[in-house]
Amino acid sequence: MALKAYDFPGGAILDEHSRRKHKILREYFYEYLIVRCQHPAQTKFRLAIVDGFSGGGRYACGASGSPLIFLEELKRAIETVNLRRAAQGLNSTLEVECLLAFNDGDPKVTDYLRQQVDPYVIRLRDECPKLHPTLLYMSETFEGAYPLIKAKIAADRYQSVLYNLDQCGHSKVEAALMADIMRSTPSVEVFLTFAIETLLTYLSRTDPDRMATQVKALGIDPAEFRAVDGKVTNDAWLGNAERLVFETFRQAARYVSPFSITNPDGWRYWLIHFANSYRARQVYNNVLHGNGTQAHFGRSGLKMLSYDPSQEGELYLFDDQDRLRAREQLLEDIPRLISEFGDTMGVLGFYETTYNQTPAHMDDIHAAMFESPDLEIFTNAGGQRRKASTIDITDTIKLKNQRSFFPMFGVGPTSPIKPKG
Repeated sequence: MALKAYDFPGGAILDEHSRRKHKILREYFYEYLIVRCQHPAQTKFRLAIVDGFSGGGRYACGASGSPLIFLEELKRAIETVNLRRAAQGLNSTLEVECLLAFNDGDPKVTDYLRQQVDPYVIRLRDECPKLHPTLLYMSETFEGAYPLIKAKIAADRYQSVLYNLDQCGHSKVEAALMADIMRSTPSVEVFLTFAIETLLTYLSRTDPDRMATQVKALGIDPAEFRAVDGKVTNDAWLGNAERLVFETFRQAARYVSPFSITNPDGWRYWLIHFANSYRARQVYNNVLHGNGTQAHFGRSGLKMLSYDPSQEGELYLFDDQDRLRAREQLLEDIPRLISEFGDTMGVLGFYETTYNQTPAHMDDIHAAMFESPDLEIFTNAGGQRRKASTIDITDTIKLKNQRSFFPMFGVGPTSPIKPKG
């Protein structure tokens, strides 16, 4: 974060896009911890958090910045897990060992961060003795800090790592660096923030021919696309930019969430979530719904970016109305996808295939499976599922012999599923 944003000792001004972004970060990180620590026999969880553009930790209005958000949600999650276990009569308690690496390019900002974080951690050690934080402060460019942070994580053998790379539109994290991060540990996730203008500038500078080809394929004049200069208010433009964001970073991770932060001034900022697990994307999609912080333009079912901008595509704001629309589209999309594989598909394979291409909530996907007149869900033992809420990754989705959408699939009759065992 640029030093000019600070008026010491009062902290930085909290912009609206940062407020919305922090709400998502806070809620997702809490759910991340709950999911990762849900087994009742688990007594220890180790993770590393890297805040690559950490800022000063607290804003002029008193709101917590991302370093304090991580600490606050660690405390809340540990207390929640242990209270639930106590209520269930379990003897096991959860402890969390966490490395928190905070980096900002300006030493004065890092000093200000220490003043906010260190006193809080002292109190936290008394209030939450089950949390064992290790703090690492750095004042480098992220590109300069990353090799040292990566080596520290490897030396201390942290397997679960979460990066928050909040560039605020001022710095660059290139696709090659993102790909290296996503290969660095078995369980790693990244939140990347940047202004869409930054991406356009990056593509234009590094590969202008590729830039021209990509935007031409989207039906946009390259000169017009470069000249947007932050005035991104048209919904269709949002969809085109979203495609470009996705195509630029899709090689970095298996699951890339390219949704924009909603902003009255236009679709200027993207909060992109990178993960290698469908479960991470599933939880992230669930958190986004009802939050009023993210926007997507395209299809609301599967294959969200496979649409003709001149003929279809709608604004999806992750609210209740959009969820209803998504369920209607999923009723057709899910059977059609199953037919592309034959007449059956495992639920795990379905998740792994679809979650990089849908903004839908998990409950809406499950509901559409059950409401579809063309589908049946069978357990691993061969029994038929009767409730959407009981779907398991070991289940099988089966196309019925009599299908309402049969002419659309272009496939012949299928054989009934044979129960196992």
